[in-house]
Amino acid sequence: MQNNKMRGVLAEFLGRMPRLFRWHWLVLMALICSAGAQADEIPSRVAVQAYVKAEGDRLNLLMRVPMDALLEAQFPLRGEIGYVIFSQARGAMEDAAYNQLLQSIQMFEGDRLLENPRLDAVRISLPSNRNFVDYPTAMQAVQSAPLDDSVDLYYRQGFLDVLASYPIESEDSRFSIDARLGGLGLETTTVLRYVLDDGAERSFSYIGNPGRVYLDPRWYQATFNFIALGFDHILEGTDHLLFLFCLIIPLRRIRALIPVVTSFTIAHSITLIASALGWVPSAIWFPALIESLIALSIVYMAFENIIGVRQQHRWIVTFGFGLIHGFGFSFLLTESMQFAGSHLLASLLAFNIGVELGQILVLLIAVPVVHLLFKYVLPERAGVILLSAILAHWAWHWMEERFAGFFAYQLNMPALDRYFFVGVLQWLALLALSLAVLWAMRGFFSRFVDAGDKQEMGESRIVG
Repeated sequence: MQNNKMRGVLAEFLGRMPRLFRWHWLVLMALICSAGAQADEIPSRVAVQAYVKAEGDRLNLLMRVPMDALLEAQFPLRGEIGYVIFSQARGAMEDAAYNQLLQSIQMFEGDRLLENPRLDAVRISLPSNRNFVDYPTAMQAVQSAPLDDSVDLYYRQGFLDVLASYPIESEDSRFSIDARLGGLGLETTTVLRYVLDDGAERSFSYIGNPGRVYLDPRWYQATFNFIALGFDHILEGTDHLLFLFCLIIPLRRIRALIPVVTSFTIAHSITLIASALGWVPSAIWFPALIESLIALSIVYMAFENIIGVRQQHRWIVTFGFGLIHGFGFSFLLTESMQFAGSHLLASLLAFNIGVELGQILVLLIAVPVVHLLFKYVLPERAGVILLSAILAHWAWHWMEERFAGFFAYQLNMPALDRYFFVGVLQWLALLALSLAVLWAMRGFFSRFVDAGDKQEMGESRIVG
């Protein structure tokens, strides 16, 4: 149990770590584990499959877990190789199911924790077994007769199938699960399917311990979760933060920042919504292209700061780059929409609100810091050049690496079928919408600038 707790702590630590550093720790821990005893080696990658379905007064939890992840299980073995003796493995299977799986899982009916799960069935399956393709087939398989002892199965190559059930008040209740199975491996991927009354499935796929997952969330639960997701994403997105810093450095005054930040916000909201509607290419090279262009946007804005261009129409350039950053935001959002339930629109808006709250926090901290830096430490013009050069240098290396990754893809001419022309029409609609919004913003910002202090906006160059 102590080893299991340590693995759980490690998985929790990795799950909370930004993705930028997670792989460094995974490599480090893999090296540490390889130096230990091979008999207690933590698997590098573990894939867990699970189904949840309410039936009558029971909530069924059906799982398939690789046996090599159940390090504490003591299965009865035969021969020097270690083949499982299936007729004697019942006790070991139940111990593994209770101690290493069910104790790490909490099920909720509404806000009520469901206790005293009943272990209805356990079974060892061969690695070639494909009975977990759907809920009825998996349910039938886990309750079938055990394998015969004549079957040669090395104990670390099979699957443990587990069927547990929890007492519930109504199958129409809203359920949630907090499955902390990340400690089963250095990287544990869980594919969870919530089976609805009509047989339809709502799928969730996540790495590590995502916390409490609402299988059929209410609108306010989805809204809160996606606000937090957007807020965390902007603070963990180094490239997005550097772009904001490029906007802050030459302006610093809140009034001067309003047009460019508003332009950036509106632009990335457009492409974020377009991505949620599926108006993006499905080609595997598209994310690499967007990430490369995001790095390019930082380099461009930093060089503008260094050269000392006029700031009056900078919001237009920011709008263009905001469209690109919106696609970057959408990559995370697309992966997370599985947690929205039926509240896709509310979750989309909530994610955007979270991003904006994160941006506001960055502005509230960075603007006074940069102002004090230029007032007491560096001359204004020298400070703008120095900070922008640092950002440009940083982003330049990103740009080189990302474009190298993009050009590694083999780019082929698309098939001129109806899907291609539908995609073209969607992009034309997106372009028309962007131009219309840009035209509307132009009128607003022109009046904004004319009414403002011209010394703060528009007419001044960044001069030393």
